[in-house]
Amino acid sequence: MHKVLLTGVATLALVTGAAQAADLKFAPGEDSRFNWDSFTQFSDSHDLSGQTLTIFGPWLGPDKDLIESVLAYFEEATGANVEYSGSDSFEQQIVIDTQAGSPANIAVFPQPGLAADLAAKGFLTELPAETGEFLAEKYAAGQSWVDLSTYEGPDGESHLYVFPYKADVKSLVWYVPDNFDDAGYDVPETMEELKALTEQIVADGGTPWCIGLGSGGATGWPATDWVEDMMLRTQPPEVYDQWVTNEIPFNDPRVVNAIDEFGWFAKNDQFVDGGADAVASTDFRDSPKGLFDSPPKCYMHHMASFIPSFFPEGTELGLDADFFYFPAYEGEDLGKPVLGAGTLFGITEDSPSAQAFIEFLETPIAHEIWMAQSGFLTPFKDVNPEAYANDTLRGEGEILTEATTFRFDGSDLMPGKIGAGAFWTGMIDFVGGQSAEDAATEIQNSWDTLK
Repeated sequence: MHKVLLTGVATLALVTGAAQAADLKFAPGEDSRFNWDSFTQFSDSHDLSGQTLTIFGPWLGPDKDLIESVLAYFEEATGANVEYSGSDSFEQQIVIDTQAGSPANIAVFPQPGLAADLAAKGFLTELPAETGEFLAEKYAAGQSWVDLSTYEGPDGESHLYVFPYKADVKSLVWYVPDNFDDAGYDVPETMEELKALTEQIVADGGTPWCIGLGSGGATGWPATDWVEDMMLRTQPPEVYDQWVTNEIPFNDPRVVNAIDEFGWFAKNDQFVDGGADAVASTDFRDSPKGLFDSPPKCYMHHMASFIPSFFPEGTELGLDADFFYFPAYEGEDLGKPVLGAGTLFGITEDSPSAQAFIEFLETPIAHEIWMAQSGFLTPFKDVNPEAYANDTLRGEGEILTEATTFRFDGSDLMPGKIGAGAFWTGMIDFVGGQSAEDAATEIQNSWDTLK
């Protein structure tokens, strides 16, 4: 594409012609939801005509189409040619490419651990201090995102190496509004209220929760989200950080307490559809179906933002099913912590176009284009929430922008044999009857063998 020339901010008339505008998902200036001023200003200050930017990431299929729809605006604004390639073996290939000295300009990391490893080996370019200042000021819970993106470099010092983009939220509880209305229940705003509602549903003759930990070879992982959420609601974020790095042991009393907090919900036969014995054997993809039975087999389901993919066909979000923030304890004074995940852009082969692309990610338009389609959330406070494609995404985005603390999924930050191994199996043992302390001690013993 060629660089856009604009006759004015107000009209954003494209003098390059309608044919080029047709390459863009949304014609500049024609949808008031978008911050076109940010697009114009970025275009006016960047001319990369004749340059090529290569990007390598994990996105394939529909996600590849979505990121390319965003990249088209970078091309249009700068005149650069962008080549994106995706792979389902990204984690292995990016290591090979960087070691061979032939990486793409930009790499899209699905987990911070891999980015941190490459940064320590000198394979990532340090980002400017201004980028960290932008994240701290413009992202909700900004320091959380700065910390998530800061790693130790080959010099032994900490630097900002990646730009977080496209977040996911896990701190959600799904429910059927009609069921709540029929029973006269209100959405709880504190953990104290959530526990009181759980007990009230039992007193009324119902079952509060559907919980399923089954996932084939990955059975147990949904429990890790529960425990991570409970860690953030019972301990300061610094303790969470110490836990995921094993600076404090897995069987520290504070971690054991968080596991027991999960057990308060999962190990009570009256609280869970099918009783506590069904928790480990129920597949997580099947577990929310009880919400939609008549009468309901359960009223609430704790799961990340992707779970509607497993709701009954034809379920209309916002009407047939909705969600609320998994609340914090009012008595703990820990703000509004949010557990989630996300992707991180790092420079693996520096160039002027790579530096410009990181600057592009600081514009609202770079977020709003994907927001208006599907599967994208952002903590960027300057975007227009009305750009989200639907109320569900808008509500999840609001949870992100109201967060006081954000932390990445803890099991994904732990060594694979722990976060995707001993932690999973330990939680299955726990819901099966083992004490939280014994389960945590076995996980710590597994971690000790890695040292």
